[in-house]
Amino acid sequence: MRLADQLDGKRLLLTGVTGFIGEALLQRILVDVPGASVVALVRPKPGQSGEDRMRSLLKKRIFSAAGDPDDLLKTRVGVLEGDLSQVPELPGDLDVVVHCAGDVSFDPLIQDAFTTNVLGTRSLVERVLAASRPEAPTHYVHVSTAYVGGRRRGAVPERAVDHEVDWRTELEAGLRLAARIEEDSRLDARLRTFLRAAERDHGRAGPLTVAADAERRRVEWVTEQQKAAGKERARTLGWTDCYTFTKAMGERFVEEVAAPVVPTTILRPSIVESALVHPHPGWIEGFKMAEPIILAYGKGELTEFPAAPDSVLDVVPIDHVVNAILKAAATPPPLSQPAYYHVSSGNRNPITFRGLYEHVRDYFVEHPFDSSPEVMPTWDFPGQNAVERKVRVGEVLTGVGNRALMLAPRSERVRRASRKLDAARRQVEFARRYMDLYKAYTEAELRFVDDNTLALHRSLDPEDVELWGFDTAVVDWQAYWRDTHCPSVTGQMRKYEEIRRRRKAAEATGGPRELKPVAEGAAPVLAVFDLAGTLLPGTVVDTYLTLRLSQLDASARVAEFARVVRHLPGWIAAERRDRGSFLRSLFRGYAGVDLGALEAHVDDVFAPRFLEQVSSDALRRIQAHRDAGHRTILMTGDARVVTRPLAGLFDEVVCTDLEEETGPDGRRRATGFLTSPPLVGESRAAWLRRYAEVVGADLSASYAYADSHPDVPLLKAVGNPTAVSPDVSLFRVARASRWPVADWAASSPARRLRVPQQVLAGTA
Repeated sequence: MRLADQLDGKRLLLTGVTGFIGEALLQRILVDVPGASVVALVRPKPGQSGEDRMRSLLKKRIFSAAGDPDDLLKTRVGVLEGDLSQVPELPGDLDVVVHCAGDVSFDPLIQDAFTTNVLGTRSLVERVLAASRPEAPTHYVHVSTAYVGGRRRGAVPERAVDHEVDWRTELEAGLRLAARIEEDSRLDARLRTFLRAAERDHGRAGPLTVAADAERRRVEWVTEQQKAAGKERARTLGWTDCYTFTKAMGERFVEEVAAPVVPTTILRPSIVESALVHPHPGWIEGFKMAEPIILAYGKGELTEFPAAPDSVLDVVPIDHVVNAILKAAATPPPLSQPAYYHVSSGNRNPITFRGLYEHVRDYFVEHPFDSSPEVMPTWDFPGQNAVERKVRVGEVLTGVGNRALMLAPRSERVRRASRKLDAARRQVEFARRYMDLYKAYTEAELRFVDDNTLALHRSLDPEDVELWGFDTAVVDWQAYWRDTHCPSVTGQMRKYEEIRRRRKAAEATGGPRELKPVAEGAAPVLAVFDLAGTLLPGTVVDTYLTLRLSQLDASARVAEFARVVRHLPGWIAAERRDRGSFLRSLFRGYAGVDLGALEAHVDDVFAPRFLEQVSSDALRRIQAHRDAGHRTILMTGDARVVTRPLAGLFDEVVCTDLEEETGPDGRRRATGFLTSPPLVGESRAAWLRRYAEVVGADLSASYAYADSHPDVPLLKAVGNPTAVSPDVSLFRVARASRWPVADWAASSPARRLRVPQQVLAGTA
């Protein structure tokens, strides 16, 4: 009988329809089994019901041949809202339940793996047994993995895995272990470790930034510990990882509870990759096992891999898996005699890792990425130990290089070095991650027997073989990898590279994007500029020394300079912890200064030299914002007297005010103290948000320009941040956040712009 006829009139419940296998399975039923109907268990999301999610799924191109989504939802597709943690009551007229949902990550959190692969399976099976009719029991099809047998060698038969591990005990222990790790992360000593590391990296930005980073570190520690706990428990019991371990525990529950009551099939695909034919050649959703490695190799980022060259990579196309599921669903076994099927290729049509490497290399030699090296890497397969040594050396070298960069003075050369180091570090981290994840698979010495699967394939009606066949022996691996799989998985990356190339070309020819004028009646737009390191090179120490020493006689200059040098190491350390404390200490040196005389000196002597140092690009950008009707703000930790030459270009000047007192002679003198805390780090962002509230400004449309990592909160507060000549830490944040990076400090001096001095001096 034809397969479509076997399934005609059948009502199937599917789990995992938004996943790779589930989506492909739903598509084949709706397109090629017109007489069958589907009930899909779909988890609602905030603001999106299960039916809305299904409607969005049915609008994908691969479902176009099935018909209109709304018509399908009325006639052939029912949605059962819920998830595996709480499966709702099932309809009583189900003929087949196909459970293909599950946690498929190779390194899941131990509690997530157990919750999905064991508890979720238990919840579903209990509902299946409750809804099944004695006169027509529901056929339960459980989609597992061929690697469920664990770290064994040689032939793996199609039958129950031989082990004596109790799934109940492991489930309870795994959940307890995850909870204990969470509790351990909150112990005083561990919290202090997280806090010290956060203060070291983010202390200058402010306490909230430090707290957020400390919590991030705690969460990351919990995640890594929970992953490691699952992995180690799995390995001590003979499995490769927590994924295969918990899938085995789920299988054992099915064998014990479901098989005696309803017909039960356990179907075990190997590594599922893109489609051979259906819904179209190369169709794939998301990245599976091979894709990250293929893409990294194509970009020249993976120069070696710890695989045994003669080890078999057991891959099966997704459409073969779907065909096997549907044929198995139409072929229920007797009660208490579960059927087992390995949907795999390694037994009769193996491809080795060396064979895969050669096909992928040939593809990229002929079709390189824009970012590919001129000569593709050559893998010599030196063995796991050699690759491990190479990775360890890379980890040490990138660590040393990073520490050196953090101490280097900022410059475009340092940023170029940072880009190269970050790329090298990503390569090392990628190699480490995938070596740890895949080494049990890349050196596997096992062979999945597929006699039952081949017999099931041969039971197809001869007229169904072309449409529904799943004999993996027919796959031409060279054609599959070179002509189908690699073009499919690299397509999106090539589109991204083209977009990036065009963006870089536009930036190279067009400069910064033109600013849009504020529309009449629209909310004000702000443009915030930092001073030292952004509008001009240097630091507040430079401007302080320039001004302070100019007011002293020769002997006093020597004494003040000696004071600065003596305190400089402590100031540097303080500045890394708390920039506000550093500024308070530095500005104590203004004590006793005649402020009137200092202001006159700034206007007459300091201003012309100061303006020569201001970047011409910066002045152009300020003027462009003014021309667009934006409200310009100068925000600096420096003393107000330093900002006098630029005051005319800004609507607001936010800076540090020196406390003053009037002496008997009527002169204003600085006391050495400040009138309020310096505006640094998070306080800048807080000031800006409050200012925006008062004037009704739109921060999402506003701009900010700054040069150092403590300014990250300020830059994040606006919709259009720009990192200007950034230090390494800010440069990395900017790259990760896709913020523009400008280098104003290297532009021509301001004096060439012929900016009217009365504007710059604030007298216009």
